[in-house]
Amino acid sequence: MVRNRVELAAVALAGILMVTGCSGNRPKSGPQGAAAGRAVSVRVRTLKNQPVGEFTEYLGTLISRNSSVLQPDVEGQVTRISVHAGEHVKRGTPLLEINPLKQQATVQSTQANQRAREADLELARQQLQRTQGLYKEGIIARQQLDQAQAAYDAALANVKANQAGVAEQQAQLHYFTIRAPSDGIVGDIPVHVGDHVTPQTQLTSIVASGPLEAYIYVPAEKAPDAKTGRKVTISADDKRPPVETKIGFVSPRIDPQTQLLLVKAQVANPNQRFRNEEEVHARVYWKQISAPMIPVTAVTRLGSQAFAYVVESEGGKDIVHQRPVQLGQVVGNDYVVLGGIQSGERVVVSDTQMLGDGVPVNPTEAASSVTGAPGKPDFGLLGWS
Repeated sequence: MVRNRVELAAVALAGILMVTGCSGNRPKSGPQGAAAGRAVSVRVRTLKNQPVGEFTEYLGTLISRNSSVLQPDVEGQVTRISVHAGEHVKRGTPLLEINPLKQQATVQSTQANQRAREADLELARQQLQRTQGLYKEGIIARQQLDQAQAAYDAALANVKANQAGVAEQQAQLHYFTIRAPSDGIVGDIPVHVGDHVTPQTQLTSIVASGPLEAYIYVPAEKAPDAKTGRKVTISADDKRPPVETKIGFVSPRIDPQTQLLLVKAQVANPNQRFRNEEEVHARVYWKQISAPMIPVTAVTRLGSQAFAYVVESEGGKDIVHQRPVQLGQVVGNDYVVLGGIQSGERVVVSDTQMLGDGVPVNPTEAASSVTGAPGKPDFGLLGWS
């Protein structure tokens, strides 16, 4: 029994020694292991300066220059709504009707009054003719002729004045039918049949097709750079390419309450991609610079400081050094480099987790993913908020 225990203990000890020996010969992993062993295979990118634009992105609002807010010119009760929101209508199409019965009665009353005035005029005309005949025969005095003439003139004036009143009341009757002022799309209709409306009530709106205008508010500190002709791109959340335009108007004053400056840019809208009062992303481009770009995968961070591994030749070997960099915004999958790395230097773009400062590497050039054709400015690459 004792012999068996001794043999088992010897076997166990041999196994422990074997495992310990094997683990002692295993190479270390991570940066220390890479530094002690062979060079790490990595992909690098040789940086080149690219023409890029400095921009700031704001939220803008699109306003139609061809939209009409419809309010009634008369007061009354809505009796009919002939269209629905979003419907495309032609100019002159009836949209809503306000109860016209009272106005129709007023028109009929003035028309009846007009007929009475015309009858009075006819009577005055006949009386004037008789008086003129009697005066020629010397039967009556001049005074009676003058009185007949005055009566006729007064009756004629009453007829003309009443005619103007009839025309006015008939014109007023047209206001009880609200018609489309132009071709366009009907906006929201906040009123319902039976509602009482006044000239202050908004009935609906008509948005005509055509260009829109982007209203963009920029901070006061950007006012010196806000000039007509500056490039602007307008984009929505529909993942379609942005629309390019230019600043066409700069307000002469800064809002004292918000300290913002209003600039406007016309936006072509041939396919009705954008809608009136839609909120969009507006990038205002301030100037053009030249800067390199690196992929986001090449950047490591320690706190708020960003670093990248730069390949340098030392003693015939390629060694990486971790270097702090200053970055602009992310565009696509790349950062714009504002400082720390120069054009022509090689930056590691893969396997950065296996590296440490001073680790030897075996670099392979990676394909560039910089946006834009070589030699042509791409104003969509750089921006600061």
